[in-house]
Amino acid sequence: MVKDIIIGIRREDKYIHERRVAIIPKHVEKLIKEHNLKFIIQPSKNRIYTDNEYVNSGALVSEDLSMCDMIVGVKEVSMRDIFPNKTYMFFSHTIKGQANNMTMLKQLINCKSNLIDYEKISDDNNKRLIFFGKYAGNAGCIDTLWAIGQKLKHKNINNPFLKLKQTKDYNSLDEAIIAIKDIARNINVKGLLENKTPFIIGITGYGNVAKGVKEVLNYLNIEEITPQRLLEGDLDCNKIYTVTFKENDISINKDNPDHFDLNDYYKNPQNYINNFEQYIDKLSVLFNCMYWAPEYPRLITKDFLNNLYSKGEPKLLICGDISCDINGPIASTIKASSIDKPTFVYNPITDKATDGFEGYGLLTMAVDILPTELPREASISFSKALFDFIPQMAKADFNNSFEEVDLPKPIKKALILHKGKLTPDFKYIEKFL
Repeated sequence: MVKDIIIGIRREDKYIHERRVAIIPKHVEKLIKEHNLKFIIQPSKNRIYTDNEYVNSGALVSEDLSMCDMIVGVKEVSMRDIFPNKTYMFFSHTIKGQANNMTMLKQLINCKSNLIDYEKISDDNNKRLIFFGKYAGNAGCIDTLWAIGQKLKHKNINNPFLKLKQTKDYNSLDEAIIAIKDIARNINVKGLLENKTPFIIGITGYGNVAKGVKEVLNYLNIEEITPQRLLEGDLDCNKIYTVTFKENDISINKDNPDHFDLNDYYKNPQNYINNFEQYIDKLSVLFNCMYWAPEYPRLITKDFLNNLYSKGEPKLLICGDISCDINGPIASTIKASSIDKPTFVYNPITDKATDGFEGYGLLTMAVDILPTELPREASISFSKALFDFIPQMAKADFNNSFEEVDLPKPIKKALILHKGKLTPDFKYIEKFL
């Protein structure tokens, strides 16, 4: 007799504002009916979908997930929900050896757990298949434009972005877009910010996060220009421009500055140095949307910010650091901000951050759970991408050897732990444990 497979859906408890879910009720109902799976969901008052919606889909509600075969969440699992011999699926934030999550990973290892990380689910070309990135870009763009309005308000400067609210205060992305369109009409009639033109928005990266940013910006009637055109200048003061910076714009080969090889950049990042700082004082806004790891050059260093602010207040109004690598490529991101306190001012002299909009230094928006400001849209999209993989994952026999575990190839690539042991592609994490 085949055992019924039970899937547990965790209550997100890392952040009080986290409202997303990995599998929505509609898909739970379909998985129960079509694949004979069972679901237990932890109760939650914050989740965008109510407990009753899951009950109506056929799930049980219970605090106890210990009877589940597979436990699914969005963010890192709490220690109390780590049980022996289970399969876990969530964003573990361990693949860079993040120190704050090594205790959790050790516990998963001790419990002989299987761990699948969404971040590593990818196709044969290593293109990610399951992600929230677009919605991080959407929300991060709206929050950053809203923050510009608030910053200028504190300087008693009337500006078109004052009509915008923080993403969380809209009922949907569509509602926020209506406000963006209204701002665009206002700009067309009254023009842009006095003494802040030409208004140039820089975007690092060109993946899903950057696409989410551009999706919002496109409603402002923007014009895309190249980094070279930015350096040449002579731009129309009545327009909003965007500039996308790719790897070859951001870094140069220190031994051969005139030649950039993308494959070599990723294989030998130590051979490359920063080439980005030449653009910064020409930007009004910077959105950081790119993947970064410590071996790559930083985009904005502390020394650069010191020099920049020693010359007076720069043109750059804000950095929307959507990627939010703390102490990473953006020197001002010395901490993550929260949804209720989304911005801080980084003082390059004191190396301190002050929450809010006022103070000496670079205004920074670095919320690290931006998609949860659009919880319904983000959850629907994520669940849709995950749906087809769930039946195969649930019914895979993890008692087999790693080589013989029957999983879809994209999922097997994301299997960090198998029966409590790091799988071949993730053995390097041992040095961080």
